[in-house]
Amino acid sequence: MTAASAAGQGTAPRLVLATHNKGKLRELRELLRGQVPGLDVDTQVVDAAAAGAPDVVETGVTFAENSLLKARAVAEATGLVAIADDSGLAVDVMGGAPGIFSARWAGSHGDDAANLRLLLNQLSDVPDPHRGAAFVCAAALAVPAANGGAGREVVEYGQLEGVLLREPRGDGGFGYDPVLQPAGETRSCAELSADEKNAISHRGKAFRALLPAIVEALQHR
Repeated sequence: MTAASAAGQGTAPRLVLATHNKGKLRELRELLRGQVPGLDVDTQVVDAAAAGAPDVVETGVTFAENSLLKARAVAEATGLVAIADDSGLAVDVMGGAPGIFSARWAGSHGDDAANLRLLLNQLSDVPDPHRGAAFVCAAALAVPAANGGAGREVVEYGQLEGVLLREPRGDGGFGYDPVLQPAGETRSCAELSADEKNAISHRGKAFRALLPAIVEALQHR
């Protein structure tokens, strides 16, 4: 039985996050917990693999374009409300790089350790006052057309500003979390608790901005 054909069942997926990243799925579930009436986030908010959704090639040149590409493709493939994000690290002295290439900065997609090593090596001579950076996120919602009506697409943004450390610190989070120290903090993102990180994170801000549209979409399906 497909995700779409099972939509009427109590534990069938209702919302798909267009990712294979378990960390992102965990963050979204925690952000949505208790926010949407009748939504069981542990069984009804799933990732692309669980929904049988295809991988989507990120051919956009901005975070917003890539997030919309993914959300739109997954919504069309599954018939379910879909969310996607594209996010990355923007370093001031690098003109906003790695940007949309953050996950594959060292050449292999998702190799966090290699990405961190390369970035820190590239910035080794940059003095502390000039190590400003920010996590940036564009989150997109795609609602497939139903009953002859039109679909809907929404994009929201979030940003977490800070400075880059010279060595990774902390075991939490993923990606560049161990090297970004949020503004006003003495800890890296990887040293924050999940609740602390969600409260200030770029992805948390973007998804919270998207929450009213998510609630509305799920209430009408």
